[in-house]
Amino acid sequence: MPSTRDIRRRIKSVKNTAQITKAMQMVASSKMRRAQAEALAGRPYATLMNAVLAEVSAGAAEFSHPLMEKREIRKRALILVTTDKGLCGALNSNLLREAGRFDQETTVFITAGRKGSQFVARTRRSMAAEFTYKDSPEFAEARAISKFAQELFLKGEVDHVDVLFTNFINTLSQKSEVRTLLPLGELSALNPDLTSEGHSDLQAGGKEFLFEPNAATVLGNLLPHYLNYQMFQFLHEAKASEQSARMVAMKNATDNAKQIIKDLTLEYNKLRQANITKELLEITTAQMAMG
Repeated sequence: MPSTRDIRRRIKSVKNTAQITKAMQMVASSKMRRAQAEALAGRPYATLMNAVLAEVSAGAAEFSHPLMEKREIRKRALILVTTDKGLCGALNSNLLREAGRFDQETTVFITAGRKGSQFVARTRRSMAAEFTYKDSPEFAEARAISKFAQELFLKGEVDHVDVLFTNFINTLSQKSEVRTLLPLGELSALNPDLTSEGHSDLQAGGKEFLFEPNAATVLGNLLPHYLNYQMFQFLHEAKASEQSARMVAMKNATDNAKQIIKDLTLEYNKLRQANITKELLEITTAQMAMG
């Protein structure tokens, strides 16, 4: 049975832990608001680009591009977007569980985030490249990842490129999702969450587009930018999910620490009262024995 001294030490230790988790919760909360704002701000542009490209590509029936070439999948690349740090609940566990379902023999990994790199090294899977990205992802970081994947695809080293990331839904809900990056197929179906509800004029069809110098040149330059921006949006979604999950995890840890302190304090008071009662009984018994 623990002594009152042991319980006091545990209470002090848990209080120190609660102070740390509370501070981390406040930091994550501040970063979360910024990350969520950036993720939500990028969605309209991605939505409009998706709608425009879907309509334009439909109007340019003869257009073809190496990034749109569909091949038999012998080798697959997976862009794994994880966090650099832990303490964000089950976010990374869910991602890595999904990543583990890909065939180890036919899948090569491109990682963004240290947790993904550690997973690939630990499971002895094939890694093509390792990238990092900041708390506020920059377009240059996304472009580097997208460009590397495009080069692998164009060289024929891989026949398919997927992106595994955590899609931000709300502060309490994030979902691990796999999206196809290459080859570019039906553009309107590439990103199911980025629908073009607000662009019925584009969906209506019947639009005539004039290209200068020609459709192949315009779309050929636009498609790589489209892929770069999609990757940029994926990074923002992942970062918003990370900060939200970390804030919730730290809040839960702080609440649990407070409950533990409450239980330990109750146990301490009971033990202290029992000791006092025991001492009183000993004094009373000794006095009665002495007459």
